[in-house]
Amino acid sequence: MKNLSLHLSTLLVTAWVGGLWATGYLAVPVLFYAQPDKQLAGMLAGQMFALVGYLGMVCGAYLLIQRLALSGQAALRQTLFWVVTTMFLLTLFIQFGIQPVMTDLKAQALPLDVMHSTFADRFKMLHGVSSIIYLIQSLLGAWLVIKTPRI
Repeated sequence: MKNLSLHLSTLLVTAWVGGLWATGYLAVPVLFYAQPDKQLAGMLAGQMFALVGYLGMVCGAYLLIQRLALSGQAALRQTLFWVVTTMFLLTLFIQFGIQPVMTDLKAQALPLDVMHSTFADRFKMLHGVSSIIYLIQSLLGAWLVIKTPRI
């Protein structure tokens, strides 16, 4: 049973970190390059980031529970546990803190594109904060891929 749990944790780390990288650094840049309608590209990118966020919540929750189940309170002294916790909390902050505000700004700007509205400066600031957090998650994810125990 322990082997199954470790195999599953390896798959979930792969899915979570791979999803972060594939979406943020491959799919979304290609989408903005190839799609002439930037408002549509932004909407699609937002949906992709939301799905990666939900994936991160599922993967992060499992990884934290699994680590606690395997190590008990000793998990609280493991760097791996705190890296996953940080990634998980950053995911929650983006998903339920920053993204809803950005979505609301887009809705308030209609029929204009938010980038051509009075909300543009606030949207750009939130987008910048979100991008920095996403980069931090991606770098923590790289550490996680390298350090996750394997069988």
